[in-house]
Amino acid sequence: MSERGFDQDRDATRRTRLANERTYLAWWRTGLTAFAVSFGAGRLVPQLSGGPNWPFEAIGVTFAALGAAFMAYGYIRQRDVEEALTRGDYAPLPGRAALAFAGVGALLGLATVVLVVLDPG
Repeated sequence: MSERGFDQDRDATRRTRLANERTYLAWWRTGLTAFAVSFGAGRLVPQLSGGPNWPFEAIGVTFAALGAAFMAYGYIRQRDVEEALTRGDYAPLPGRAALAFAGVGALLGLATVVLVVLDPG
């Protein structure tokens, strides 16, 4: 502690915990965004399209599943980081999780492009 009673280590831990909370909320915002895209792709686009609905509905359902995965994983990540902070440790984002989210996102993006290009409407 310094002369004025300010504990830099405690303040750094507090800031890191607050950043962890903001990151958890970012996982939620990302999940909610995926839900909005799910609704758009699965409900709105088929109504505007002259083609079959099922491909858009499949994309929409997959975006919804991705949104749920973001929210669930966000909780797991927040918990793991909080536990690591309590131990005075660091919890890196597992490479498998990052690869899984990137892979699913890339596949959904490509599938969406294919549907947009092939849409007869």
